[in-house]
Amino acid sequence: MSTPVVLVAGLHTAARGATVDRLLAEHPNSIAIHHDLRSVTTGRVTRVVRTGAGVLDLAEIRLAHGCVTCTVREDLLPELVRHAATASLLVVDLWDSVEPRSVAEAIDCDEAHDALRLTAVLTALDAEHMPVDISRGDRLTETGQRAAAGDERYLAEVLARQIEYATGLVLHGGDAEDVELSRAVLSHLAPVTPVHPVARPPRVTGAALCTAQLAERVDPATAQLPCDAQSGEVTTVVWHRLRPLHPARLFEAVDELVTASVRSRGRFWLATRPEQMLAWDAVAGIVSVEDAGPWLAALPQAAWDMISPARRTAAALDWNEIAGDRVQHLVFTGPDLDREGIHALLDSCLLTQEEALAGHTAWAGYDDPFAPILTLKETA
Repeated sequence: MSTPVVLVAGLHTAARGATVDRLLAEHPNSIAIHHDLRSVTTGRVTRVVRTGAGVLDLAEIRLAHGCVTCTVREDLLPELVRHAATASLLVVDLWDSVEPRSVAEAIDCDEAHDALRLTAVLTALDAEHMPVDISRGDRLTETGQRAAAGDERYLAEVLARQIEYATGLVLHGGDAEDVELSRAVLSHLAPVTPVHPVARPPRVTGAALCTAQLAERVDPATAQLPCDAQSGEVTTVVWHRLRPLHPARLFEAVDELVTASVRSRGRFWLATRPEQMLAWDAVAGIVSVEDAGPWLAALPQAAWDMISPARRTAAALDWNEIAGDRVQHLVFTGPDLDREGIHALLDSCLLTQEEALAGHTAWAGYDDPFAPILTLKETA
């Protein structure tokens, strides 16, 4: 019988620690493993293994390559397997700035399936600080967060990924007003993910998770995007259109769109790139536009058998006779958003009816300011 493994992620150290402590208290014979990554770039990592009663083992380990992935592959996974025979539950207490997806996918591997089963991915959040942190446009290193040398990620970017990938969210700290606001924000950022108080964490000893399905919840082509919603001051605005976007007009509007909300994401297409799905990902004023692969309509029918069922289902929901699954589907979340203003700005970036009728040959001649960005990312 495999041993259940739960990941506990989160930038808020106290909230994460309280969640781990609660899980250890509720599950006799459970063990938590934590890697202190402050010195990972020098090849040194401190591993702490503990139970609810105290520390079992404290060791400094050396890695051939200083990175989180190496730590998981070379030390965490063997350590989990080593304790699987005696532990009722294994809790992986992730380092502050670690995004859980890479760790989950490393644990969900063929060589560990007999010993381990990943059963939950929790993100612990400080109810007082989360609503503020998700809107901060600072890099991790500028906020006092301990990040590896060369880590250029933004605090809000990491926090958003920790929230959106999780199968459960755990709130700690703050007063009743903080908790209410945090729940409202989370209901927009991750509307299908349950939120628990730290005193009552979710059940974490059930069936194994499928990390391929977890990835489909957040990947642009299959992401479960929020719907139009209003919760007090928190608003989510959905923009859904079929007509292609004019690249130059959209590029000109990017700054205004990004600053209009705290979080925005989705998939879209440009008239100059009709075969290419593009992913929009913005948080706290920082935007990323990336190639998310081809639209299904751009692939030969024979290639569809190699596409996942979730991808085919998502395409079918968006399918129309003219554009296939090509769609503009962007979602914006923030305080008191101007729905009409966002729609009007984005609509102004679409091709006009006359431009649309001109067809692909005319579209190919448009100036495309996104080209240098996408080309750079494709060759990186």
